[in-house]
Amino acid sequence: MSKLLSIRLVAILVGIGFTVAVLWAFVTGATAVIQEGELKPATAEHEFHKHPNKYAWSFDGPFGKWDVQQLQRGFKVYNEVCSACHSLKFVSFRDLEAIGYDESQVKAFAASKQVPGVDPATGEATTRPGLPTDYFPSPFPNAVAAAAANNNAIPPDLSLITKARHDGSNYVTSLLTGYQEIPAELKKEFPDFALSPTGHYNPYFANLGLAMAPPLSAGAVTYDDGTDASVEQMAKDVSAFLTWTAEPSLVKRKQTGWPVLIFLLFATVLAYLSKQQIWAAVKPKKRG
Repeated sequence: MSKLLSIRLVAILVGIGFTVAVLWAFVTGATAVIQEGELKPATAEHEFHKHPNKYAWSFDGPFGKWDVQQLQRGFKVYNEVCSACHSLKFVSFRDLEAIGYDESQVKAFAASKQVPGVDPATGEATTRPGLPTDYFPSPFPNAVAAAAANNNAIPPDLSLITKARHDGSNYVTSLLTGYQEIPAELKKEFPDFALSPTGHYNPYFANLGLAMAPPLSAGAVTYDDGTDASVEQMAKDVSAFLTWTAEPSLVKRKQTGWPVLIFLLFATVLAYLSKQQIWAAVKPKKRG
Protein backbone atom coordinates (compact mmCIF):
# COMPACT_ATOMS: atom_id res chain seq x y z
CA MET A 1 0.00 0.00 0.00
CA SER A 2 2.78 2.38 0.94
CA LYS A 3 4.54 1.51 -2.33
CA LEU A 4 1.41 2.42 -4.30
CA LEU A 5 1.16 5.74 -2.48
CA SER A 6 4.81 6.46 -3.23
CA ILE A 7 4.24 5.84 -6.94
CA ARG A 8 1.20 8.13 -6.97
CA LEU A 9 3.12 10.83 -5.11
CA VAL A 10 5.98 10.63 -7.61
CA ALA A 11 3.53 10.80 -10.50
CA ILE A 12 1.85 13.87 -8.97
CA LEU A 13 5.19 15.59 -8.45
CA VAL A 14 6.27 14.82 -12.03
CA GLY A 15 2.99 16.21 -13.35
CA ILE A 16 3.34 19.38 -11.28
CA GLY A 17 6.93 19.78 -12.44
CA PHE A 18 5.93 19.35 -16.08
CA THR A 19 3.09 21.89 -15.70
CA VAL A 20 5.41 24.43 -14.08
CA ALA A 21 7.95 23.96 -16.87
CA VAL A 22 5.32 24.51 -19.55
CA LEU A 23 3.97 27.63 -17.82
CA TRP A 24 7.48 29.00 -17.37
CA ALA A 25 8.31 28.46 -21.04
CA PHE A 26 5.06 30.13 -22.07
CA VAL A 27 5.61 33.17 -19.83
CA THR A 28 9.24 33.67 -20.82
CA GLY A 29 8.43 33.18 -24.52
CA ALA A 30 5.52 35.62 -24.43
CA THR A 31 7.65 38.16 -22.56
CA ALA A 32 10.41 37.86 -25.15
CA VAL A 33 7.97 38.36 -28.02
CA ILE A 34 6.43 41.42 -26.37
CA GLN A 35 9.83 42.95 -25.63
CA GLU A 36 11.04 42.26 -29.15
CA GLY A 37 7.96 43.94 -30.57
CA GLU A 38 8.48 46.95 -28.33
CA LEU A 39 12.17 47.24 -29.11
CA LYS A 40 11.96 46.55 -32.83
CA PRO A 41 11.92 49.87 -34.70
CA ALA A 42 9.04 50.60 -37.05
CA THR A 43 9.81 50.28 -40.75
CA ALA A 44 8.31 51.86 -43.83
CA GLU A 45 7.54 48.39 -45.18
CA HIS A 46 5.48 47.60 -42.10
CA GLU A 47 3.74 50.94 -41.74
CA PHE A 48 2.85 51.60 -45.39
CA HIS A 49 2.26 48.13 -46.78
CA LYS A 50 -1.42 47.71 -47.73
CA HIS A 51 -3.64 44.67 -47.89
CA PRO A 52 -5.38 44.03 -51.23
CA ASN A 53 -8.58 45.85 -52.03
CA LYS A 54 -11.75 43.79 -52.29
CA TYR A 55 -13.35 43.38 -55.71
CA ALA A 56 -16.51 41.63 -56.87
CA TRP A 57 -15.85 38.40 -58.79
CA SER A 58 -18.34 36.25 -60.66
CA PHE A 59 -16.60 33.10 -59.36
CA ASP A 60 -16.86 34.04 -55.68
CA GLY A 61 -19.32 32.38 -53.32
CA PRO A 62 -20.90 28.91 -53.30
CA PHE A 63 -22.81 29.59 -56.53
CA GLY A 64 -19.97 31.37 -58.34
CA LYS A 65 -19.33 30.78 -62.04
CA TRP A 66 -16.83 31.91 -64.64
CA ASP A 67 -17.53 35.00 -66.71
CA VAL A 68 -16.28 33.58 -70.03
CA GLN A 69 -16.11 36.99 -71.71
CA GLN A 70 -13.98 38.31 -68.85
CA LEU A 71 -11.68 35.29 -69.08
CA GLN A 72 -11.22 35.89 -72.80
CA ARG A 73 -10.48 39.56 -72.19
CA GLY A 74 -7.99 38.57 -69.51
CA PHE A 75 -6.32 36.12 -71.88
CA LYS A 76 -5.98 38.92 -74.41
CA VAL A 77 -4.28 41.13 -71.80
CA TYR A 78 -1.91 38.33 -70.85
CA ASN A 79 -1.11 37.49 -74.47
CA GLU A 80 -0.53 41.07 -75.62
CA VAL A 81 1.07 42.53 -72.48
CA CYS A 82 2.13 40.07 -69.80
CA SER A 83 3.52 37.29 -72.01
CA ALA A 84 6.46 39.50 -72.99
CA CYS A 85 7.99 38.75 -69.56
CA HIS A 86 5.89 36.13 -67.77
CA SER A 87 5.37 32.48 -68.64
CA LEU A 88 2.38 30.15 -68.17
CA LYS A 89 4.29 26.88 -68.03
CA PHE A 90 1.44 24.82 -66.56
CA VAL A 91 -1.15 25.85 -69.16
CA SER A 92 -1.44 24.16 -72.55
CA PHE A 93 -2.91 25.76 -75.64
CA ARG A 94 -5.78 23.26 -75.74
CA ASP A 95 -6.84 24.36 -72.25
CA LEU A 96 -8.17 27.52 -73.91
CA GLU A 97 -11.12 25.51 -75.22
CA ALA A 98 -12.45 25.60 -71.64
CA ILE A 99 -12.89 29.38 -71.86
CA GLY A 100 -14.85 29.43 -75.09
CA TYR A 101 -12.34 29.07 -77.93
CA ASP A 102 -13.06 26.39 -80.53
CA GLU A 103 -10.59 23.84 -81.87
CA SER A 104 -9.67 25.83 -85.00
CA GLN A 105 -8.97 28.97 -82.97
CA VAL A 106 -6.77 27.03 -80.57
CA LYS A 107 -4.84 25.43 -83.45
CA ALA A 108 -4.31 28.81 -85.10
CA PHE A 109 -3.13 30.42 -81.87
CA ALA A 110 -0.79 27.52 -81.08
CA ALA A 111 0.71 27.65 -84.58
CA SER A 112 1.45 31.36 -84.11
CA LYS A 113 3.81 30.54 -81.22
CA GLN A 114 7.29 29.05 -81.46
CA VAL A 115 7.97 26.25 -78.97
CA PRO A 116 11.16 24.30 -78.23
CA GLY A 117 11.70 21.29 -80.47
CA VAL A 118 14.32 18.96 -81.90
CA ASP A 119 15.51 18.86 -85.50
CA PRO A 120 14.74 15.27 -86.61
CA ALA A 121 17.63 15.29 -89.06
CA THR A 122 20.40 16.51 -86.75
CA GLY A 123 18.96 16.05 -83.26
CA GLU A 124 19.85 19.65 -82.43
CA ALA A 125 17.58 21.87 -80.36
CA THR A 126 15.40 24.13 -82.47
CA THR A 127 11.96 25.72 -82.43
CA ARG A 128 8.78 24.81 -84.25
CA PRO A 129 5.20 26.08 -84.52
CA GLY A 130 3.16 25.08 -81.50
CA LEU A 131 0.50 22.38 -81.36
CA PRO A 132 -2.63 22.41 -79.18
CA THR A 133 -0.98 19.86 -76.89
CA ASP A 134 2.03 22.12 -76.26
CA TYR A 135 2.34 24.38 -73.24
CA PHE A 136 2.75 28.14 -73.36
CA PRO A 137 6.43 28.78 -74.10
CA SER A 138 8.65 30.88 -71.85
CA PRO A 139 9.56 34.32 -73.23
CA PHE A 140 13.19 33.67 -72.25
CA PRO A 141 15.44 30.68 -73.01
CA ASN A 142 16.64 30.41 -69.39
CA ALA A 143 16.69 32.17 -66.02
CA VAL A 144 19.96 33.99 -66.79
CA ALA A 145 18.47 35.59 -69.89
CA ALA A 146 15.29 36.47 -67.94
CA ALA A 147 17.31 38.20 -65.22
CA ALA A 148 19.51 40.03 -67.73
CA ALA A 149 16.45 41.45 -69.48
CA ASN A 150 14.75 42.55 -66.24
CA ASN A 151 17.40 44.29 -64.10
CA ASN A 152 18.38 40.98 -62.43
CA ALA A 153 14.79 40.28 -61.34
CA ILE A 154 13.41 37.06 -62.80
CA PRO A 155 9.71 37.51 -63.67
CA PRO A 156 7.66 34.81 -61.90
CA ASP A 157 5.61 32.27 -63.80
CA LEU A 158 1.95 33.27 -63.61
CA SER A 159 0.28 29.86 -63.91
CA LEU A 160 -0.38 29.57 -60.17
CA ILE A 161 0.23 33.16 -59.04
CA THR A 162 -3.25 33.68 -57.58
CA LYS A 163 -2.85 30.58 -55.41
CA ALA A 164 0.71 31.50 -54.45
CA ARG A 165 -0.37 34.88 -53.06
CA HIS A 166 -2.78 35.52 -50.22
CA ASP A 167 -6.15 36.71 -51.54
CA GLY A 168 -4.67 36.13 -54.99
CA SER A 169 -7.30 37.61 -57.34
CA ASN A 170 -7.60 40.80 -55.29
CA TYR A 171 -3.83 40.93 -54.79
CA VAL A 172 -3.04 40.84 -58.51
CA THR A 173 -5.62 43.51 -59.31
CA SER A 174 -4.48 45.75 -56.46
CA LEU A 175 -0.84 45.34 -57.44
CA LEU A 176 -1.44 46.17 -61.10
CA THR A 177 -3.43 49.30 -60.21
CA GLY A 178 -1.35 50.30 -57.18
CA TYR A 179 1.65 52.06 -58.75
CA GLN A 180 2.09 55.58 -57.42
CA GLU A 181 4.59 58.15 -56.24
CA ILE A 182 6.14 57.71 -52.82
CA PRO A 183 3.71 59.41 -50.38
CA ALA A 184 4.91 62.61 -48.73
CA GLU A 185 3.89 61.14 -45.37
CA LEU A 186 6.27 58.22 -45.89
CA LYS A 187 9.14 60.54 -46.82
CA LYS A 188 8.46 62.64 -43.74
CA GLU A 189 8.24 59.69 -41.33
CA PHE A 190 11.08 57.67 -42.90
CA PRO A 191 13.47 60.14 -44.55
CA ASP A 192 16.02 57.38 -45.16
CA PHE A 193 13.62 55.25 -47.18
CA ALA A 194 14.64 54.89 -50.81
CA LEU A 195 13.81 52.58 -53.66
CA SER A 196 16.44 50.86 -55.74
CA PRO A 197 17.40 52.68 -58.97
CA THR A 198 15.07 50.37 -60.90
CA GLY A 199 12.34 50.17 -58.26
CA HIS A 200 8.76 51.42 -58.58
CA TYR A 201 6.71 52.28 -55.50
CA ASN A 202 3.72 50.04 -54.92
CA PRO A 203 2.16 49.75 -51.43
CA TYR A 204 0.66 46.33 -52.22
CA PHE A 205 4.09 44.76 -52.67
CA ALA A 206 5.77 43.46 -49.50
CA ASN A 207 8.86 45.72 -49.62
CA LEU A 208 7.04 48.58 -51.40
CA GLY A 209 9.40 48.48 -54.38
CA LEU A 210 8.73 46.53 -57.57
CA ALA A 211 11.37 45.96 -60.25
CA MET A 212 8.53 45.67 -62.78
CA ALA A 213 7.46 48.97 -64.26
CA PRO A 214 3.70 49.62 -64.51
CA PRO A 215 2.71 47.12 -67.21
CA LEU A 216 -0.74 48.50 -68.00
CA SER A 217 -1.77 51.78 -69.55
CA ALA A 218 -5.21 52.85 -70.72
CA GLY A 219 -5.99 51.41 -74.14
CA ALA A 220 -3.05 49.01 -74.09
CA VAL A 221 -5.31 46.39 -75.70
CA THR A 222 -8.43 46.62 -77.83
CA TYR A 223 -11.18 44.35 -76.56
CA ASP A 224 -13.15 42.43 -79.17
CA ASP A 225 -16.41 42.95 -77.25
CA GLY A 226 -15.96 46.73 -77.13
CA THR A 227 -15.30 46.96 -73.37
CA ASP A 228 -13.37 50.07 -72.39
CA ALA A 229 -9.78 49.01 -71.72
CA SER A 230 -9.10 51.09 -68.61
CA VAL A 231 -6.23 50.10 -66.35
CA GLU A 232 -8.57 48.78 -63.66
CA GLN A 233 -10.66 46.86 -66.20
CA MET A 234 -7.60 45.19 -67.70
CA ALA A 235 -6.20 44.42 -64.24
CA LYS A 236 -9.46 42.75 -63.16
CA ASP A 237 -9.76 40.81 -66.41
CA VAL A 238 -6.22 39.42 -66.32
CA SER A 239 -6.64 38.61 -62.61
CA ALA A 240 -9.77 36.59 -63.42
CA PHE A 241 -7.89 34.79 -66.19
CA LEU A 242 -5.00 33.97 -63.86
CA THR A 243 -7.47 32.71 -61.25
CA TRP A 244 -8.73 30.31 -63.91
CA THR A 245 -5.22 29.17 -64.90
CA ALA A 246 -4.43 28.50 -61.22
CA GLU A 247 -7.66 26.61 -60.50
CA PRO A 248 -9.59 25.74 -63.69
CA SER A 249 -11.81 23.28 -61.81
CA LEU A 250 -12.94 25.88 -59.25
CA VAL A 251 -16.49 26.32 -60.56
CA LYS A 252 -16.96 22.64 -61.43
CA ARG A 253 -15.93 21.71 -57.89
CA LYS A 254 -18.54 24.06 -56.46
CA GLN A 255 -21.21 22.65 -58.79
CA THR A 256 -20.28 19.12 -57.74
CA GLY A 257 -20.23 20.03 -54.06
CA TRP A 258 -23.94 20.85 -53.77
CA PRO A 259 -25.24 17.43 -54.95
CA VAL A 260 -22.69 15.77 -52.69
CA LEU A 261 -23.88 17.77 -49.67
CA ILE A 262 -27.52 17.00 -50.47
CA PHE A 263 -26.69 13.31 -50.82
CA LEU A 264 -24.80 13.27 -47.50
CA LEU A 265 -27.71 14.99 -45.76
CA PHE A 266 -30.17 12.46 -47.22
CA ALA A 267 -27.86 9.55 -46.29
CA THR A 268 -27.56 10.86 -42.72
CA VAL A 269 -31.34 11.08 -42.30
CA LEU A 270 -31.77 7.62 -43.86
CA ALA A 271 -29.12 6.13 -41.56
CA TYR A 272 -30.81 7.64 -38.51
CA LEU A 273 -34.24 6.32 -39.48
CA SER A 274 -32.73 2.90 -40.23
CA LYS A 275 -31.07 2.83 -36.83
CA GLN A 276 -34.38 3.69 -35.17
CA GLN A 277 -36.17 0.94 -37.09
CA ILE A 278 -33.53 -1.77 -36.51
CA TRP A 279 -33.13 -1.19 -32.80
CA ALA A 280 -36.75 -0.42 -32.00
CA ALA A 281 -37.54 -4.04 -31.07
CA VAL A 282 -34.62 -4.40 -28.64
CA LYS A 283 -34.71 -0.96 -27.12
CA PRO A 284 -35.29 -1.32 -23.36
CA LYS A 285 -38.57 0.03 -22.14
CA LYS A 286 -38.60 2.64 -19.41
CA ARG A 287 -39.73 1.32 -16.08
CA GLY A 288 -42.55 3.09 -14.40
